[in-house]
Amino acid sequence: MPSRKITVDGTAWEVLPSGHVTQYDGDEFGLVFLRGSGSSRELRVTRYRPTATRGREQSLAELSESALQDLFACSQSSETSPEGGYAQ
Repeated sequence: MPSRKITVDGTAWEVLPSGHVTQYDGDEFGLVFLRGSGSSRELRVTRYRPTATRGREQSLAELSESALQDLFACSQSSETSPEGGYAQ
């Protein structure tokens, strides 16, 4: 699965499609923001509605760095999302 990397407040995050399917599958996609590994891994999740391409991977590739940072600002902790397994 393709991924992107962004830096938010000096911290590097990997961004990839969540793969979680909702009832809005054709219109809304989930993104997962990951940093760290193992037990120190942090996961944040958000959903977005692409304006042009309707494919997950292609729409992620078309998002600007600024748009990804805006989506990160709206993201939620993994404990509030099915994509993150509601893990704390």
